[in-house]
Amino acid sequence: MKWIIVVTSLCFVVGCKSEKTEDKSFVLSEFSEVQPMNIIEAENFSIPVYDFDGFEKLMNNNKDKTYVVNFWATWCKPCVNELPYFEQLYTEYKKEGVEVILVSLDFPKKVNEILIPFLEEKKLNSNVVLLDDPKQNHWIPKVDKDWSGAIPATVIINENKRSFYEKSFTFIELEDEVKDFIK
Repeated sequence: MKWIIVVTSLCFVVGCKSEKTEDKSFVLSEFSEVQPMNIIEAENFSIPVYDFDGFEKLMNNNKDKTYVVNFWATWCKPCVNELPYFEQLYTEYKKEGVEVILVSLDFPKKVNEILIPFLEEKKLNSNVVLLDDPKQNHWIPKVDKDWSGAIPATVIINENKRSFYEKSFTFIELEDEVKDFIK
């Protein structure tokens, strides 16, 4: 039953936040060739919305950086519990070329009601990429052939290495995995 709920929830995935106080031009400048389907404007940030094809281009454009891509949702307690670890990782390792992308799997109809208030409350500095692609049976195996669709799930990727994790992380576990990528 839990798996059915997660897979059903995955049919809608949601996009990317930019703080006005910090240069958060991740999607629009660094990956200008990958344009979002839509941009949802909030008071303190913009949320680009992608289908999976657009998002996949972002995941495959990993030159000169290590990307930590975390699939999560506001309704997933283990996901929310580990978000501070991804934020800490971003803060401590961004100078070493580590980019954190948080991919929300919240329902698109709940973006204004739930996701935006959550992002405003948590003041996340990592990029929050929102996907809106109901063809989860098509794109879940493209993220990883062994992914069941359960969250949290994380991909760490750079031009030399790629690892997938269908689990929650502590900060130490996450940091240890990233250190293997930036050696």
